[in-house]
Amino acid sequence: TGRVQGVGFRYFVVQKANEFGLKGWVKNTVEGGILIMAQGDETEIDTFIDYLRIGATRSRVDKISKYKMKILIDFDNFSVKY
Repeated sequence: TGRVQGVGFRYFVVQKANEFGLKGWVKNTVEGGILIMAQGDETEIDTFIDYLRIGATRSRVDKISKYKMKILIDFDNFSVKY
């Protein structure tokens, strides 16, 4: 949550996810935040989250919540979901 819509944050997320070899997606929520589903090594995901806290140039991240889930599907890449 924070100022993460209309500032290129989703594309920042995709760039960082690709740098860390993560798979999944990112999308805007109707509440004004974003939702990320990411698969990969837990250490890589934790580092990815550290970069998300810093954020894109014009963004402001107020809060990040992380939930570990059972894998139901393997993703092929990391993309913006509409």
